[in-house]
Amino acid sequence: MQTTFYRAFGSCVIGASLLASGSSSAAKEKADFVRITPADVHWKDIPGGHGAQEATLLGDPEKSAMYVIRVKFPPHVMDSPHWHPNARYVTVLQGTWFAGTGDSFDAARAVPLKPGSFMMHPAKATHWDGSAGNETVIVQIIGIGPTDGGKVDAGMPDWIDVR
Repeated sequence: MQTTFYRAFGSCVIGASLLASGSSSAAKEKADFVRITPADVHWKDIPGGHGAQEATLLGDPEKSAMYVIRVKFPPHVMDSPHWHPNARYVTVLQGTWFAGTGDSFDAARAVPLKPGSFMMHPAKATHWDGSAGNETVIVQIIGIGPTDGGKVDAGMPDWIDVR
């Protein structure tokens, strides 16, 4: 399992490196560094997200390329079971993030992950997550777009208030 993760992660890093490197020597001499401070993060409300927000730091999650986003979950807000076409690599930055797997949503089955924790969502694997507690949660997600996947239960709301 770990070997598969390292291969997948290594493929992402190699792919990003190849995309970032130019074919001319001038491109290699002039690197474009990206620095983003917390004040530079531009949060946007997720429609119907009960206050959940997203910020794109690098790339475009809707295009076929590497991206880095952050998602902010307000207290007691989780998303419903869904999947993405490509693997996603999630690091918890703030709060305790509750992550569940499988087609049926049950907040009591979610695994609490504290800041500094990491989780890899395999491609097309159903998951659901968010803040099941009294604190705001921020996660950072790295992946290859496009991110549009699918909901598991069309009758279930996209976002759930778990109070």
